[in-house]
Parts: sequence; structure tokens; C-alpha cells
Amino acid sequence: MSTTRRRVSGLGSARSGTGHFWLQRLTALANLPLVLSFLFIVIYAAGGTREEVVAFLGQPVVAIVVLLTLLSITTHMRIGMQVIIEDYVQNEGVKVLALMANTFFAVAVACAGAFAILKISFGG
Repeated sequence: MSTTRRRVSGLGSARSGTGHFWLQRLTALANLPLVLSFLFIVIYAAGGTREEVVAFLGQPVVAIVVLLTLLSITTHMRIGMQVIIEDYVQNEGVKVLALMANTFFAVAVACAGAFAILKISFGG
């Protein structure tokens, strides 16, 4: 005779799912004002010349808003894709490779975007 807890023991962790759930909800909530601010920035900069756009993006507040938007979106994207991969990819080897590729892709997008924003912001 075994207890219900003993039968399900070893079938997965019940500790990290809640953290991912709340982080995804937190980034979704943060994305609302950040994306609205980002859209305002894009609309404001859309009609300007290259020099005007670079000068506008070089302002510290604008650069910080764009960086925060990029960080929040890429984090939200990585967590959302991770949930999809964990739920729908059955083969464990493919699942591990897909999770690694997901993380590397999100980090690469965040780093490339941050580099571009910082380069523009510091006048490079």
C-alpha cells in the first residue's frame, strides 16, 4: 500500500511552476505601460531625420524606457515559449534542445537590442 503522495513522487517538481506563472504575469503587467510608452516613442520619432531620431533616442529617459521594454518583452517571450515547449514537445531530447534554443534566442535578441540601444544612446 502506498499513499497518494508516494505514487506521484518523482513525477515533476511543484516548486518552480508558480514562480514562472507569477513572473509571466508580472512581465505582462509591466508590458502594458512599457509598450504604450514605446509606441509613443516610435510614433514621435517616425517623422524625423536620422539625426533627430538618434538625438531623441540618445536621451536617457527614452533609452531607459526602450531598454526596459526590450528586457520585459524578451523575458515574457522566453517564459511563454518555455511553457509551450514543456507542454507540447513529447520527446525529452528534443524538449531539452528546444528549451536551450529558446533561452539562447531570447538572450541573443535582448543582447543585440541592448547593444543597439546603448550604442545609439552613447552616440556611437
